Amino acid sequence: MAGEKRSDAYLRIWRTVTRIPRGRVASYGTVARLSGLPRQARMAGYALHHVPGGSEIPWHRVINAAGRISLPGERGEEQERLLSREGVVFSRGRVDMKKFGWKGGIPK
Repeated sequence: MAGEKRSDAYLRIWRTVTRIPRGRVASYGTVARLSGLPRQARMAGYALHHVPGGSEIPWHRVINAAGRISLPGERGEEQERLLSREGVVFSRGRVDMKKFGWKGGIPK
């Protein structure tokens, strides 16, 4: 994807991620779809990998469709800590997407 198109896609993804309410999570695929990029879950992952340092984009609220954290090591541990602080519950390393999943719309 050309740089300008990628930048536009990243901005759309970042805007979508900022809408995820505290204590909720969304899958990469959901974020991509809500950003107008259906079937571009990997693009959502790439965009989140490139979130500028010091940004207030809640990157940690995006997990995979199985309800698991995809990041390895310390970054994944940080993501789980941040989500846990927001009240997201992990059971056997997985989040109940029916309970904590966000599919768009107005936050409650």
